[in-house]
Amino acid sequence: MGTPGGDRLDVAGPAPRPQPLRLLLGTPVTLIGLLAVVVFGLWAATEAGYPMTTWAPGTLFLLALLALAGAALPLQWKAVPLLVRVAVACMAGFVAWSYLSILWASAQADAWEGANRTLLYLLVFALFALWRQRAGAAAVVLGAWTLVVSLLALVVLVRIANTGNPISFFVAGRLAEPAGYPNAAAATWLMALWPAVVLASRSEVAWWLRALFAGGAVLLADVALLSQSRGALFSVPIVVVLTFVLVPGRVRLLTAFVPVAGAVAVTVPLVLEVQDRLRQGEVAADVVGSVVAPILIAGIVAAVVVAAIGVGETLRPLSRRSAERAHRAGAVAGIVGAVAVVVAALAVAGNPIDRVGDAWSSFKRGYAEPTATQSRLTQGLGSNRYDFYRVGLGRFADHPVAGVGADNFAQDYLVHGRSQETPRYPHSLEIRTLSQTGIVGALLLLGAVGSALLAAARALRSRERLAGPVAAGATLAFAYWLVHGSADWFFEFAGLGAPAFAMLGLACALAPRPEKGGWGAGGPRTRLRTAGLIAGAVGTLLAAAALAAPWLAERNVRRAAQDWGDDAPAALARLDRAAALNRLSDRPDLVAGAILLQLGDLRTARERFAAALERNPRSAYATLQLGAIDSNLGSLAQARRLLERARALHPRDPVTAAALARVRAGRPVDIADLNRQVLDRARRITG
Repeated sequence: MGTPGGDRLDVAGPAPRPQPLRLLLGTPVTLIGLLAVVVFGLWAATEAGYPMTTWAPGTLFLLALLALAGAALPLQWKAVPLLVRVAVACMAGFVAWSYLSILWASAQADAWEGANRTLLYLLVFALFALWRQRAGAAAVVLGAWTLVVSLLALVVLVRIANTGNPISFFVAGRLAEPAGYPNAAAATWLMALWPAVVLASRSEVAWWLRALFAGGAVLLADVALLSQSRGALFSVPIVVVLTFVLVPGRVRLLTAFVPVAGAVAVTVPLVLEVQDRLRQGEVAADVVGSVVAPILIAGIVAAVVVAAIGVGETLRPLSRRSAERAHRAGAVAGIVGAVAVVVAALAVAGNPIDRVGDAWSSFKRGYAEPTATQSRLTQGLGSNRYDFYRVGLGRFADHPVAGVGADNFAQDYLVHGRSQETPRYPHSLEIRTLSQTGIVGALLLLGAVGSALLAAARALRSRERLAGPVAAGATLAFAYWLVHGSADWFFEFAGLGAPAFAMLGLACALAPRPEKGGWGAGGPRTRLRTAGLIAGAVGTLLAAAALAAPWLAERNVRRAAQDWGDDAPAALARLDRAAALNRLSDRPDLVAGAILLQLGDLRTARERFAAALERNPRSAYATLQLGAIDSNLGSLAQARRLLERARALHPRDPVTAAALARVRAGRPVDIADLNRQVLDRARRITG
């Protein structure tokens, strides 16, 4: 898919290198892209952008950037490649359908939040895809994002080595920082790994930058391995294959891939020992500290090797004959290596049919504790995902056209699930889309992603030097998110989904288009442009309102939950404001009810829980609390009906079962003890 000769090493001397300042002046949209990269970096460092109070204000900033670009950088819609226009239109349709799903969702506030998150992905894709990018400018954006994530990986590693309590960075022996969830933490690093390797191999990039990318790639791979993500274990080989399929200049790619892979391979045994040693009770500081230095040394070695290759290419470019020999040798080495990998995999795995059968059995069986000699990465596919998928696909079967509403999964799983987990999301992008937005939403998202990938494929064949590799590196970042996210809940992490769609958009921006379609070309006729600006302004205001209201409401809820002990009336007033800002959410009333229970005001607490139930009739928690309160107010018959309803909404909850048994025996529920049990159970499930 490369340019003619793209699979060969350069023979005509070092390639011209991008001049960052000149590129920024020539394509101002690049500066806007770099500002977006700053947002992505902040999200990556803050729970991968999962909390609404983190991603919503960042989304408002990105919305402002898109509005600024639309107003200041004239764009002819018809000059945008057709595939990109189709992708934007389908994505906009998916966003509109997600908002529309609020009407039939049982948890309407959750659907609103899910639609807002989908709007974010549309904004970043449009921001990066609509305006044409030159290859050098796109390389600056891609490289900046890659280096930001690599620097964050270094910061995490150094913090682990220098903190007094390194175990706080881990969950069950798996590195969870900075995302707070090990699998999301691994994806944070591995999304940036592929563009790092691609840029480290390019002669158009200065040798010292190539060294930084190579060293960063080693850091990214090793820090990701500390999370021991089984999803990553299966996703990485797929993306490795895609890397050698998509990236032009496969022999050149090996000049970075081999040093990076070799450096990582040396450190793998040490990194994999971390969880085992922590599980055996060794001191966390000693265990974690022992791997930091080897990882840093391996990264430095890889950087030095790639730097030496870069300097050598600059000082003494290969002759055409030598380049042809290198190309043939690289092709042979690639085939031999691929065969060796397959043979080794078969030797280790044994009969592939048996291995597939064992994997499927462990996937259906659920969680299993690893033995003393077994690493988490080799214990099979046991988790509760099979049950999550079963429930999600069941919801799709019941609501095949429209789905159950964006981000509406938690309440259905409480009713239909079999495990003791209480997941909010189905842990699969495909099942999320089908179950929550139905066939309509699935076709719209498929049209958006499919069209964008086809546009990116056109960019891979661009004749502009460096365009193909940059487009490939950006596409691989999205591909990793897509592959790993097919078995996890990455759509809900803005710090993962936003850069994924942004990088896909960046690849689309490199697709060939007429010169007149670039920035600075003559805009549309005045009347049409004025109408477009008015429509854009109205759309921007509506989007800002849709994003701001639930964000401000959630801020008030969190402040009230934190500060009520110091000033309960002020906290309750905050919750009233939150309820007014987000009239679909039951959270303000739930928190207010919980505070009032602590204050001993049962009747007012009942009013707030009843209000919560009006907003979300399937709230098992509100129904449980109402039943407990009524049992203390002397209405045992009403309490029994409510607790039976709570049991139907959450059949596997032992706390609800115990409360119902107590009321059936004619005794009131101990509300303080009930809430202690609810809190303890939540902690056990999540921690």
